[in-house]
Amino acid sequence: MKLQERSAALETTKLQSTQDTLTVWLDELSAHQPVFAELLKEPSATQKERGYFHTVHEICQQPDTWEQTAQEVSARLPALQASLNGCASIVLTGSGSSEYAAACLHPLLQEVLHLPAQSIGSGAILLHERASLPPGPLCLVSLARSGNSPESAGVVELMLDTAPEVRHLIVTCNAEGQLASLAAEDARLQRVVLDRSTNDVSLVMTSSFTNMVVAGRALAYLDDPAGYRSSVSAMAAAARQLLLEYAGPLKAIAQGPFRKAVYLGSGCRHGAAREAALKLLEMLDGRLTSFAETCLGLRHGPMCAIDGATLVVCFLSSDPLRRGYETDLLNELQRKGIGWRRVIVGKDIPPELLMEGDLGVELRGAGDLVDDDLALLDVMVGQLIGFFRCLGDGLKPDSPSTSGVISRVVNEFTVHRRK
Repeated sequence: MKLQERSAALETTKLQSTQDTLTVWLDELSAHQPVFAELLKEPSATQKERGYFHTVHEICQQPDTWEQTAQEVSARLPALQASLNGCASIVLTGSGSSEYAAACLHPLLQEVLHLPAQSIGSGAILLHERASLPPGPLCLVSLARSGNSPESAGVVELMLDTAPEVRHLIVTCNAEGQLASLAAEDARLQRVVLDRSTNDVSLVMTSSFTNMVVAGRALAYLDDPAGYRSSVSAMAAAARQLLLEYAGPLKAIAQGPFRKAVYLGSGCRHGAAREAALKLLEMLDGRLTSFAETCLGLRHGPMCAIDGATLVVCFLSSDPLRRGYETDLLNELQRKGIGWRRVIVGKDIPPELLMEGDLGVELRGAGDLVDDDLALLDVMVGQLIGFFRCLGDGLKPDSPSTSGVISRVVNEFTVHRRK
């Protein structure tokens, strides 16, 4: 058997194994969570006709795919270490959801690696070029689901031409994408291509987002592959419990009479808040207003947007200092009597923070997980709210943009270069 044929056969075998594992998990979900039983009992053809087949599978497969990603990426840790050798800082970049995935990572990497780390949107780099980046030798980590958006390869090509000293690490879900192909052709680029099951078919990013974050977290465990896999397994266990226990209550909240939503989070969890707000906006085809803020930032103007038709979602920190500020804000909203309902997501949620009609999403099984870990669970809450509201409003989660204004891959545009 030729090498290419053997590789294809191995890939098919791995895909079948992944699908078998997912089927077992979906059966368990259906047996214990009525909202999934109702959706998944329908034949696949009906699910596709109603427009939720891909999205529901891509949301539910996340715990399994996280563990698979951690297993595969942990074998690449020496190569990842080589990407950082001699670097004075790290910049994580992407566009849209990929930029928010970067925001879920940079606080963790800065704390663990003791290197300045920040997330900078690919658009900012195209607009401002090297001036948008910190001085000195750096590693540019590019995140992209398909790798076919104009910014993806455009930023890398720009940096290769104008800043050849920059190290590059590519994390993508699409082996056939332009970005992955560019990395394969240039020895200056390291690449991590995730399993093709993470390359979401649906318009909105769900498992692609969280798996790129899981892959990026490996940079914080360069000397501890077992610790990396263990932390991801703990997050996966908590995610399974979240789906089993809270899908029903989140559906009830999501299909309530709110017309706006604000998502609050700090640190890595602010990146999750930005992604959760985008999920609701995308899945509702722009029919609802949603935005993300920090607990302190909300007071500086954005609080005026909260009224009786606003859902407030707070990703409650496990850090005592940050939790103190967040609790103060929630109490202030309560005193002012603003907001329709609150969804509070976290560990050991104080009962007094929950008013009548509010939902506390207790992250059971999260054990020793801290804020940097919990961002992935926050994102799943945002995905579920967007998904169930989309269905409730008669839209199709797989392709919610009825007018075609947005698409799975951003439409081609001219990438200008300075003359």
